[in-house]
Amino acid sequence: MQMSGEREIAADRETVWAALMEPEVLKECVPGAQEVTGNPQDGYEATVTQKVGPVKATFKGMVTFSEMTQPESLRLEGEGKGGAAGFAKGAADVRLEEVEGGTKLSYDVEAKVGGKLAQLGSRIVDGFAKKMADQFFSNLEEVIEGPKEDEPEEQAEKKGWLKRMISKG
Repeated sequence: MQMSGEREIAADRETVWAALMEPEVLKECVPGAQEVTGNPQDGYEATVTQKVGPVKATFKGMVTFSEMTQPESLRLEGEGKGGAAGFAKGAADVRLEEVEGGTKLSYDVEAKVGGKLAQLGSRIVDGFAKKMADQFFSNLEEVIEGPKEDEPEEQAEKKGWLKRMISKG
């Protein structure tokens, strides 16, 4: 299954690049992530709980970065095992391009599943994978940009922590 998309983030490429390298940002951005540890050189270990159709599973896996050309592009590859639910693996090619007002992030994702997950049918799995990819990049945008002007204060407090962290440093 393949998909692609893009979004514009109101931050420079170096900031977006730095966010993609940070385990705390990845944990915040991956839907269902309970733990993300590691670094870009050695890779990240992650624990993610998700429900795909009727199947709920906790996946333990590894994410590695390769083909890194700072701050222009990188490839993320990940694989997770969810016990009886099966496995999921995939890769994403991410490109960062300077545009007026920020950075255009483009991505091409390829994903595969096996085990019980594969038995759900491609319509459910493809829809889930697209939703996960969209949610990841949407979350990344929120972490980097911070809250929108009209957002309730309690939600706004949770967002923009990366921006606050960078501005202090």
